Amino acid sequence: MVRIGLVYDRIRWEEKSLIDASEKLSLSLKLTDSKEIYLDAAEKLEAVREAFGDVVLQRCISYFRGLHITAILEGAGLQVINPFHVSLTCGNKLFTSIVLSKAGIPTPRTLVAFSNDGAVKALENLGYPAVMKPVIGSWGRLVALIKDRESAQALIEAREEMQNSLMQIYYLQEYVKRPPRDIRILTVGGEVVAAAYRYSAEGDWRTNVARGGRMEPCPLTDELIEVALKASEAVGGGVLAVDCMESPNGIVVHEVNSTPEFKGLYSATRIDIPRKIVEYAVRTVKR
Repeated sequence: MVRIGLVYDRIRWEEKSLIDASEKLSLSLKLTDSKEIYLDAAEKLEAVREAFGDVVLQRCISYFRGLHITAILEGAGLQVINPFHVSLTCGNKLFTSIVLSKAGIPTPRTLVAFSNDGAVKALENLGYPAVMKPVIGSWGRLVALIKDRESAQALIEAREEMQNSLMQIYYLQEYVKRPPRDIRILTVGGEVVAAAYRYSAEGDWRTNVARGGRMEPCPLTDELIEVALKASEAVGGGVLAVDCMESPNGIVVHEVNSTPEFKGLYSATRIDIPRKIVEYAVRTVKR
């Protein structure tokens, strides 16, 4: 029998649903709280397989915690969903933009600066309004809509005061003229599983469900399927959430998430996403 491992740092709705899906499929699921373990950097395959299972679903909320655990488990020879290179790419918005651009996938115009002066110059080049994001982060945290030079200067100066080197990397994007929504598409092992529109909460331009946004079913057009599959392939494949916007020139991809939350997507579509993920993990072992 295939033994699937689930590494987490908090049990959310998504993790509970994966546990339930495994039970319904009569599969053994090995749960590991990442906050309570330590690992040898030179772990052997037999040891990690015994402790974690034949394949591991890495579901840590902490990007860096999950990334380093994945590196050790993969280094020992264990299969992890998603693989290290996928998590590394998707966890950094700049790395994702580079990969998508190289693959010819439409994305918002993106400029990157490394100082106060450079950020101001980049914003003048982009034009206002523009969007400033941290290169690493989720749930829309520290994402800012910049409407003019004065507000840009204030936000940049605030980031310069933060004792965090990542905050001195200025990831700046054009503001895409779109309907008041974006689209989240979930892909699992090269299959487009579900899609939903995400609408922002009242008073907030960001569409993140974690910020009170709501989701409604989105019909899967040929264009959406093609863009989602190309984006998933570009970052390395696995279980991925591809976030898109409807621009005047067509669909653009602005982010790919490698540890996606899917409660809202499930609620909107009623597609059995947890079962799809668990079945993919089983197929990965058999391959």
